[in-house]
Amino acid sequence: MIWDQTFIELAPLPRGFHLVTNEVVAQAPDLTNCEVGLLHLFIQHTSASLAVNENADPDVRGDLERHFNVMVPENAPHYEHVAEGPDDMPAHIKSILIGPSLTLPVHHGRLALGTWQGIYLCEHRDRAGSRRIVATLQGRW
Repeated sequence: MIWDQTFIELAPLPRGFHLVTNEVVAQAPDLTNCEVGLLHLFIQHTSASLAVNENADPDVRGDLERHFNVMVPENAPHYEHVAEGPDDMPAHIKSILIGPSLTLPVHHGRLALGTWQGIYLCEHRDRAGSRRIVATLQGRW
């Protein structure tokens, strides 16, 4: 059994749901020698989240962004945490709803995602900086 851990840096992205599978795999611990295992991803931020969903049709990502903006609106009168701008408190709520981590199966040196699945960075701030993900691989070589 082997453990490996690294930090993945994602460049700043605008608000929305972004397919980042290739960037994550390129920076993750070496999956190629892992016969069977788990890759755990944890984003170290409170206003962004990680998800797995549709990797082919970009309309899905746009629909998700529009839905979350209706579900968690800016400038709600009951928000007290408003000092960092109108997108900040909604970003924290969206992050809690989606979550900060994923655990993905590794099979024969590759992520065992479904045909139409990809890893999303869900960016909930209008002007966020780069994002950092802790990637931990556990498996059998």
